[in-house]
Amino acid sequence: MLTYLKIFIFAFACSYLLTPLVKALAIKFGAIDVPKDNRRMHKEPIPLLGGLAIYGGFLFATLLFMRPLSKEVQAIIFGSAVIVVSGYLDDTKGLSPSMKIIFQLIAAFIAIYGGLYVDSFSNLLGERGSTISLGFLGYPFTILWIVGVTNAVNLIDGMDGLADGISLIGAISLSITSFLFGNAQVGTMFLILAGACLGFLPYNFNPAKIFMGDTGALLLGYLFSVLTIEGVMKTAATVAIVVPILVLAVPISDTLFAIVRRTLSGQSFAVADKGHLHHKILQRGYTVKQTVLILYIMAAILGMLAILVSLIGGLYGNLLALGIIILIIVAAKRIGIFQTDDKNKEQTKERK
Repeated sequence: MLTYLKIFIFAFACSYLLTPLVKALAIKFGAIDVPKDNRRMHKEPIPLLGGLAIYGGFLFATLLFMRPLSKEVQAIIFGSAVIVVSGYLDDTKGLSPSMKIIFQLIAAFIAIYGGLYVDSFSNLLGERGSTISLGFLGYPFTILWIVGVTNAVNLIDGMDGLADGISLIGAISLSITSFLFGNAQVGTMFLILAGACLGFLPYNFNPAKIFMGDTGALLLGYLFSVLTIEGVMKTAATVAIVVPILVLAVPISDTLFAIVRRTLSGQSFAVADKGHLHHKILQRGYTVKQTVLILYIMAAILGMLAILVSLIGGLYGNLLALGIIILIIVAAKRIGIFQTDDKNKEQTKERK
């Protein structure tokens, strides 16, 4: 236990000490987020590139404590480096959505080459430990999971400390579940990621002194996607597929709801709006800090439920997970997550 604490503290210290240096670097290279529309929560220019500090904390701790580096760990390091490069280019020069996807596909192929892909699912209806082979379909499923989760975390990066704090909570939850599933290597790497996120949080929490930018948000999403494949999805546990979905339910559901909302309103998926979960909570009169803390609590509850599902396992664990997912959808509908901004304004006028 003391060893894991040392690993966590080391990752925290690296990220914490690197952040001021990264902030100075961002200012020097002009990587500044200047608010240009009313979607931005901040009013003053804020440096970007904070994700470099998170990556530094994760990378240094991984290289020091995960030796000898397995093929899977090497793939994670190189794949995440590709994502960091794409984020850096986007934060400093700007990248088109198609170019971002190309970088993400390259990182996904690196992960697959390193053995990080889902080739089978546990068979809930079969004998204990039996699986259903995905065959060739395992590759497109893995790519879809990696690209989807990578962008899901990026989409919730809309408030000071939101993506970083949600990732911190998620990393701790998935570290515990990975240990429960018997994968100490991935459990340790999630612990490293949690430490790196915590080290950055004091600078990123409202009022933020630096943003992680796409450099950090895309990195966190990618690390969650590949680590969950290795630590949870590839186990024989019947609840393996639902556990990461529950832990990451806030970013995943927010992304899926955004797709549904924009489809129903005839908008392009690439068009940003103010219909995300954090916007809906903010519209109810809460401050930015209160909104972020509410979402932290939600993420923590979902993380604890995921751990409970892991402990229960089997049919009952999956039924519990299904019930939680249904409640999330019902709650989202109640707060108007599927409605466009125009519909929300009309309903507000009617109530007045």
